[in-house]
Amino acid sequence: MSKNASDLELITKTIQLYFDGMYHSDVEKLRKAFHPNANLYGYLEGELALIPLDNWLAHVRGVPAPFENGEEYDMRIVSTDVTGAVATVKVADLYIGRRFTDYLSMVKIDDGWVIVNKTFHYDPEP
Repeated sequence: MSKNASDLELITKTIQLYFDGMYHSDVEKLRKAFHPNANLYGYLEGELALIPLDNWLAHVRGVPAPFENGEEYDMRIVSTDVTGAVATVKVADLYIGRRFTDYLSMVKIDDGWVIVNKTFHYDPEP
């Protein structure tokens, strides 16, 4: 397996942790997907928001899991761009009734790839 194919497989594995963590409100899976110092940026109700990872995880823990509410699993990778030990992954996901487009900046660490930054946009209507 080429290095690039191996990296793509590891990146996909991290993104799957991200998807599963959100869908099941599984904070431990999300912690595995993100670097501990990660931040999230995006517009919420028209205001630019900077959300530290721990604050976002508290939110995820505090809302009913989409799985439990019967929300369809609609999460997918749109594109992946890898250069050396850094990558950007664009994903589309349905989360608690909102369609998100996320740009996930990633870095390669000793045991795989982690998300270091999430920039998001959402459409209020699914």
